Amino acid sequence: MSDTASDPERRRKWVYLFGAGRSDGSADMRELLGGKGANLAEMASLGLPVPPGFTISTEVCAYYYANDRTLPEGLESQVESALGIVGDAVGAVFGDPKNPLLVSVRSGARTSMPGMMDTILNLGLNDQTVEGLAARSGDARFAYDSYRRFIQMYSDVVLGVEIGVFEDILETHKNLNNLTSDTELTAEDWQEIVARYKEAVEREIGQPFPQDLKAQLWGAIKAVFGSWQNARAITYRRLHQIPDSWGTAVTVQAMVFGNMGNNSATGVAFTRNPSTGVKEVYGEFLVNAQGEDVVAGIRTPQNISEKARIEAGDTGPSLEALMPDVFAELKEIFAKLEARYRDMQDVEFTIQNGKLWMLQTRSGKRTAEAALKIAVDLANEGLITREEAVMRIDPSALDQLLHPTIDPSAHKHIIARGLAASPGAASGEIVFDPNEAEALKAKGREVILVRIETSPEDIHGMHAAAGILTARGGMTSHAAVVARGMGRPCVCGAGQLRIDAKAGEMTAPNGKIYRAGDIITIDGSTGEVLEGRVRMRQPELSGDFATLMSWADAVRRLGVRANADTVRDAQQALHFGAEGIGLCRTEHMFFEADRILAMREMICAEDEEGRRRALAKILPMQRADFEAMFEIMAGLPVTIRLLDPPLHEFLPHEEKEQISVAEALGVPVSRVKSRVSELQEFNPMLGFRGCRLAIRYPEITEMQARAIFEAAVNAAKKTGKPVVPEVMIPLVAYRKEFDILRDVIVATAEAVEKETGVKLEYQVGTMVELPRSALRAEEIAAGEGGAEFFSFGTNDLTQTCLGLSRDDAAPILENYLGRSIFESDPFVSIDQDGVGELVRIGTERGRKARPDLKIGICGEHGGDPASVAFCHAIGLDYVSCSPFRVPVARLAAAQAAISGRITPKEG
Repeated sequence: MSDTASDPERRRKWVYLFGAGRSDGSADMRELLGGKGANLAEMASLGLPVPPGFTISTEVCAYYYANDRTLPEGLESQVESALGIVGDAVGAVFGDPKNPLLVSVRSGARTSMPGMMDTILNLGLNDQTVEGLAARSGDARFAYDSYRRFIQMYSDVVLGVEIGVFEDILETHKNLNNLTSDTELTAEDWQEIVARYKEAVEREIGQPFPQDLKAQLWGAIKAVFGSWQNARAITYRRLHQIPDSWGTAVTVQAMVFGNMGNNSATGVAFTRNPSTGVKEVYGEFLVNAQGEDVVAGIRTPQNISEKARIEAGDTGPSLEALMPDVFAELKEIFAKLEARYRDMQDVEFTIQNGKLWMLQTRSGKRTAEAALKIAVDLANEGLITREEAVMRIDPSALDQLLHPTIDPSAHKHIIARGLAASPGAASGEIVFDPNEAEALKAKGREVILVRIETSPEDIHGMHAAAGILTARGGMTSHAAVVARGMGRPCVCGAGQLRIDAKAGEMTAPNGKIYRAGDIITIDGSTGEVLEGRVRMRQPELSGDFATLMSWADAVRRLGVRANADTVRDAQQALHFGAEGIGLCRTEHMFFEADRILAMREMICAEDEEGRRRALAKILPMQRADFEAMFEIMAGLPVTIRLLDPPLHEFLPHEEKEQISVAEALGVPVSRVKSRVSELQEFNPMLGFRGCRLAIRYPEITEMQARAIFEAAVNAAKKTGKPVVPEVMIPLVAYRKEFDILRDVIVATAEAVEKETGVKLEYQVGTMVELPRSALRAEEIAAGEGGAEFFSFGTNDLTQTCLGLSRDDAAPILENYLGRSIFESDPFVSIDQDGVGELVRIGTERGRKARPDLKIGICGEHGGDPASVAFCHAIGLDYVSCSPFRVPVARLAAAQAAISGRITPKEG
């Protein structure tokens, strides 16, 4: 204890009692009492059978770490007083050799961290009190079983003796005496094992196992506070974004014993099925056992309900059959807990000599499928509102429902890890060449396309592959963006792998070589690369999914569109509830085998006339593409981005392919090589692309605009729905750039109107992806000829704002995330202070010039829940994301509307 405490510190309340008709706390005191302590206090207030105890608050944990791991003055006297009250309630005295009070000492943070911190059971036993427990209970076997458990747990948690030391002693004893189960051991067996345990402790730490019960208690309390900073707890907090400052409470509770014979038991149960969400008792129990036996796997637990036992084909009796009265009481308690907490509960219980005791309740972990069903059912049962149901679902968890996932029980042999770039899992043969991927797919074989990095030329192989694996690239690399749009699982930036495509080999970090044709599995939700074929779970969309999404749509303000480049993408987008297309990237249409040659002819042409001849071949293809998209969307908005990537991406870089192209075009191979050389750039992302390309070759814009407008006329006639295309000019930084290309678009529209006799409705806007365009948004949107809509291309805006290439960012991101320079990957969740500030400035200045300016984002951030909430807060009209992220965005937009919890940060 601290020797320099002030009087206020001594008088401060550190300890909160519960049980035996008293409760100093409640469920809403989680910050002070932790989840365990708050819920025990609440159950006691509800009149449920809770063993009495007390909770030492999280404020003590904060004091402990702020004061060199010492405890505050006044705590000791409060704990001694509370122990006396608990002892009076159960008719026992802590330290009394004839009538000892035994307690458990457990951790309890404000949010559940299962298994991450330490617990000690049966504290209060030593060589004298164990005899008293044996005499009082009339069961020496039970007493010495409890004592050996305590020695093992206390030595592990407090004294630092490896648990394996005790397991070896126990297994050796059972083997020598031809025993198989712990339940076969007699009192004499346990007495011998206790003696061996104590000998082992003295051998390991150089001093006897402590017999001073007061020292035991404070050693346990300090150890539980100390476990807040153990390695597994620190890792868990980092993975689940739990602040270190929260700390843990410590709950000290009178022991009840599930190991007092065949009318005693211990178990864990859920008030609903955590896998399916069905309203049924779900859980396991063990007769004549203590809590750790259920989770340790030493004995096989039995099913609680008879229905579950029959479904599992178990021969052991269920709790329902074995102790029907206890089972009925448990069901009644479940109903009370759900009515109080308005959620599915995960409970721990013990049965001592036929009496049920509740040891814990908390909101239960569940699958995404179960979460949906539970939320919808609770709303339909009237326990929660529809808006509360919407708020109960983690938007990111919807990925589990939209893609195949690896079966949690499947064996996994991990080869390497990369970035979880596109969710879902896939197994298949390794292929290193996109053409081979396409050929094998045509033969009905599943393949994983393995590349150092992908390029637009690989699009056909990516489409054919079941999954994509790259050694380079980040979360918004070409591979990641395209894979998400296609709904393909993808692992990017697996830099531990050495990929030699020419040799057809992939070398793992351990040196093992995998060759073309070998089977691997990738998990795009975790970034794992696995050996062989791993068992999968296929996605299923239930009626609960549609119900919850309809409730979400009813409350959200923010529109949700999809990034879609193909008819398949557009159909998928509609299936997932998209309200239009926010980004159609026309360049992806040029990479089809029957089109790429015409595109290369245009690039290799020596004058405008030659380019126009080639573009005339492309025009009907583009028109057919746009017409199909307009027909599918049937009057919903479609934003088409004009050609954006640099031309060199369409040309082959291998000499063999260059010769083939030259022969097909009827030009010298030197001409193809010359164009490849002329178009080569050191930094193409900031080079000859977007509007810069169109200003140099306006005939490209003219052809694309004509294809768009002719398709709009045709689609409107076929569907009877008005088609109002949104033509988007990329990479604009100056108003003059916009004006030059808008004039080409308007002139083309007028020509089509004259030719068809149809009055066109359309809008011309720009993709804001450079800081200058955000800063000069008022100028770009001003006047009759200004931009009619903005779409923030936050992928490139993040690159240009941060000066960080998304394809080379992986090692920087890892370092910066580890050092907390980045709170999250800025290519996944928008950097609100920097990139977000540009979006906000662009929005405010653009609407100053044009109050009705339609504004959205079309980067990958459109499917990130935190980014969606930011977009809602600053007043954007819509977000656009890959089709498979549309449900995520719809739900996130609804939650932002309901809570308003995320607002743009002040600069």
